[in-house]
Order: sequence, then C-alpha cells, then structure tokens
Amino acid sequence: MAKKVSAYLDNILKNIPERPGCYQYYDENGTIIYVGKAKNLKKRVLSYFSLRHDNNPKTRILVSKIRDIKYIIVETEADTLLLENNLIKEFQPRYNILLKDDKTYPSIVVRNEAYPRVEQTREIVKDGSFYFGPYTSVNGVKAMLEMLHRLYPIRTCKLNLTQENIQSGKYKVCLEYHIKRCIGPCIGLQDEESYLQNIEEVKEILNGNIGVVSKLAYKRMMECAEKQEFEKANELKTKYELIENFKKKSTIVSNLNYNIDVYSYDEDHNSAYINYLHVHNGAIIQAYTFEYRKRLEEPKEELLALGIIEMRERYGSKAKEIVVPFVPDLPMEHIQFTIPQRGDKLKLLNLSQQNVKQYKVDKLKKAESLDPEKKTERILHEMKDALHLKELPVHIECFDNSNIQGTNPVSACVVFKNAKPSKSNYRVFNVLTVDGPDDFATMREVVYRRYRRLLNEEEPLPQLIVIDGGKGQLGAACDSLKELGIYGQVAIVGIAKRLEEIYYPEDPVPMYLDKNSDTLKVIQHLRDEAHRFGISFHRDKRSKSQIESELDKIRGIGPKIKELLLSRFKSIKRIKEADLATIEVLIGKSKAKILQDYFNSKEGKED
Repeated sequence: MAKKVSAYLDNILKNIPERPGCYQYYDENGTIIYVGKAKNLKKRVLSYFSLRHDNNPKTRILVSKIRDIKYIIVETEADTLLLENNLIKEFQPRYNILLKDDKTYPSIVVRNEAYPRVEQTREIVKDGSFYFGPYTSVNGVKAMLEMLHRLYPIRTCKLNLTQENIQSGKYKVCLEYHIKRCIGPCIGLQDEESYLQNIEEVKEILNGNIGVVSKLAYKRMMECAEKQEFEKANELKTKYELIENFKKKSTIVSNLNYNIDVYSYDEDHNSAYINYLHVHNGAIIQAYTFEYRKRLEEPKEELLALGIIEMRERYGSKAKEIVVPFVPDLPMEHIQFTIPQRGDKLKLLNLSQQNVKQYKVDKLKKAESLDPEKKTERILHEMKDALHLKELPVHIECFDNSNIQGTNPVSACVVFKNAKPSKSNYRVFNVLTVDGPDDFATMREVVYRRYRRLLNEEEPLPQLIVIDGGKGQLGAACDSLKELGIYGQVAIVGIAKRLEEIYYPEDPVPMYLDKNSDTLKVIQHLRDEAHRFGISFHRDKRSKSQIESELDKIRGIGPKIKELLLSRFKSIKRIKEADLATIEVLIGKSKAKILQDYFNSKEGKED
C-alpha cells in the first residue's frame, strides 16, 4: 500500500508543476537526503508516494524519512542532468548513495594511465583516476561521452600504451583510426603531450567550464587561420561549433565562467518572494526561494536588498556581480548590479523568475486548499489591481441584452458577490421604451431603471459594473449613470466579445488582460452568465407569448381557463393532442367543445 503522507507533504504534492526539473528531499533536520531529476516533476515525485516499494527496501526507507520537498524547474531535460549532477556534488545526499550504489549509478572516468581513456564506469577505484558524477541517467552519460568523442580523438581501446610497447611496434591501428576518431597513438602517430592537452579540455567540460574550452578552441582556430593552416583551422571550427551548440541548448551551463549571483522578485499584497541562484563557472550550485511577510508598504527595492544581504550571509557568497530584475536599495562597494537585456545572463534571470513565480503559485494553492476564502480574497485583490479600482469589487453587476430577430427585447442583470454568482439577486427587464432592436437605447433604459430603484430603496451600489459590449453600449450605460448622478462613484467597464478587450469610459484604447488571469476569467463568467440568463428569460417569454396569442384568439376561453390549460399541458401542441375526455374533466364539456371546434376549424383552413 502507498505511504500515507502528512497534510504538509500532501499540499506540496498537489501543487508540483508538470515541468522538467530537479527535486530535493529533506529529513526532519532540514538536511537534503536525496536529489533526483525528472522530465515531469509531478509524475516522478508522486510515484514515490503512490507506488508500493515492497521489492525496494531502500526506497521505502527513503520515503519514510521525507519531511519536506523542494524543487528547481528548468527549461529542458538536458538541463536536469547537469543541474542534478551539480547538486549531488555540492550536497552529497546520503540516499543518493544508499539507494543506488556505485554499481547502479554510472560515472565518467578519466583513467590514470598513459594516453588516458574517457569512459563510463560503475566502479569507483582509488587509483588516481578522475571521476565525474555519479549521474542518474545512463542515456545522459552516453550522450556526454558521444559529444566528447566527437570533439576529441580519444582512444577507446584497452591497450597498454607505454612508450616501450609503442616503439616496439607491438600494435596495429584499429577501425577507430580509419574512421578518423583516433589519431593512432598506438603506433606513434600522436605524441602524449598533445593527447594530454585534449584530456585537460575534457576535464574542463566535465567540470562545467565549457566557456573556457570554447574560447580556447576559438583562439586556436584564429591562430591556425592566420598561419594559413586551413585544414587544422577547419577542424577547430567544427569543434568550436559543437561546443557552442551544446552551450546554447543549456541554461545550466553557460558562458559565465566566473562567480555571479542571480536574484528575481515577485510579490502579492501580503508577501514578497525572492529566488536566489549562485552560478559558479557557468554551473548553478545553489538555488533557494524564500518569502518576506510585508508589515508595511515596503518598496520592492528595499525588500530585494534585504534578501541579497540574507543570502550572501547564509551561503557566504563573494560574488562581485549580482544579476537582478531591478536595482535594489543597497549601496555595496566593489559590487556590480546587472539588469541583463540579452544573452546568458538574461536566460539565468528568466530561469530564476520562473522559479520564484512557481514558488508563489504553489504557496497560494496550498493556502487556498486549506482556506478557500483566501482564494476569493486573492482574486478580489487581483481584480482591484488589474482593473485599477479604488476598492475591492466584492459586489459586481453585469448587463446583457437579448433581442432575437427584433422580438421580445429583454435585458438581464446578474450579480456576483465575492467573485461568485449570487443567483437570488439576478434580475431581468422587459424593455419598455425601445421599439425594435436598439442595443444602445436598451442598455441606457435598463441601467437607469436598475440603479434608480437601488437608490430609491437605499440599497448598496456595486463596486463594479460590467457591460457586455464595446464602446457604444458602455457609453449608453454611462449616460444613465450621469443622469442619476452616480457617474464616477461606481467603476464601470465594457467587455467586447471579439478579442475580449476591456473598455473604460472616455478611453478609446482598450486594455487586454492576460488570457489566464483570474480577473479575465471572472469577467468572462459574468458575461457568460448574463448571456445565459437573458437568453433563458427571452426564450421563456417568446414561448409564452406564442402560446398566449394562440389561446387569446378563442372566444369563450377566458384567463382562468387559459391558466388551467397551460399549467396542465404546457404547450398548444399538447392541448391539441389531448383527448376530449381529459380536457372535459379539466375545464368542463362546454369549454372543451369550444376548444375542439376551434382547432378543427383551424385544421380545415390549413388543409
């Protein structure tokens, strides 16, 4: 049976995004006990808690010790491998070793031997070799080795290439030489010095210092070109392009081959959120997101400054450059604040911003799942900010006209309280002063009638009025508010159907809200509800009108008889289809005879 998790962990599991990234498990002491990667964080992390682990006691022990979960989202699956490797090397979590021993976890080794080989291994031996990893993805290791062998002609054979063996002519070249993936050190075609130079560059790449190798390849390429060694220059150009292509696909490894800190910022009306990334030699080795509860209306520049001081003290960062979305209120000597506009630094800032936004969303979802009223409060505050309102729109009213083929014009007013429908307060209006289809005049009439009544009855006015329509309908509604003397007291906007643009009074330029924002969703819900309610009332009225006009033609059938028939049969068709005895029981023989004669005579005329 799957592990039963605490309410705290359950909230985290519900809100983990379905994006690539690395996750970290913490124990009760706040220590990282496991780091993993996933192309879908939500599915991967949920699998630990939803699956049985009867055949894997180590995993079962790990899950039993998890008390907190944190994660870092990235852009691509390739980035998850690199980031995971950085985090494992930095924190050395105990369960990354306990759960998967060295025979399970692959590493990359640079052998301690003459003409060193670079290959995958599952066995760590203290023989002076250099080990990189361990990695959790075999495919990732294979991809890395494939790239390295494309860049550098490193041997794959297991020959003992001592100078004595080479000089004795003991070996012959293999297929790798003929397909130009090895220069042939086994027969003395490559000296050990040039081979070891390649190995040093391989080590730099495996350490994450790709920028250093890229610059070196470019420098050598230009030198060869100047010496007119064009064949060699072309080989270096191919190597340079391969390295650059690899870098462009990764946010985690970049050109920034020195120490920098990256900060991003987000906020709501209660809290400020700050994400911190520390980049060393182009590799992210620290990532942390935290929150400040606002006490006063502190400016964001001051809050970001507090966060920078906190993180530099906590992690002991000595970075001389700090990448930020805006300049904080923090005078620091010998520190450069950078607001990037393009390039690798902008990619890192964007990655940091994605993480801080995800943290904010997760926190809000957790709070709202425990207290649904918090969601309502958040939506109202978001609407107030997005629509530039003076007060929270606790009470909203929306108007829509229904006028099909110019008949039975009606208008609907729906009411939302706390961003939810308040159906008992819905109202419909039969249009009294407008002849024919005139949307503007209809809107002017119903808005005037609605708020004249509220004023006369001393009922509270809404904080926001939404008009289903563009500038014309909005202008007509504003005319009525001006006539009543309340224009400016109540916020009013119009929503046009075509592009969902929002119009303000006396402003010809519409505003476009984020398609995924709760503000637009509430306004769309208002508009759709008003349309539904108005159409429903219009349909009922049209149907009733058709029935009543038919029965009104029958002499001898008065209002009471008509009411009895409609309440019993609902439609003219059913009255026609009913047998005479049933109708006689309901309205008597004489009235039933009148009905029968009328319908018979009508059928005769139609024939």
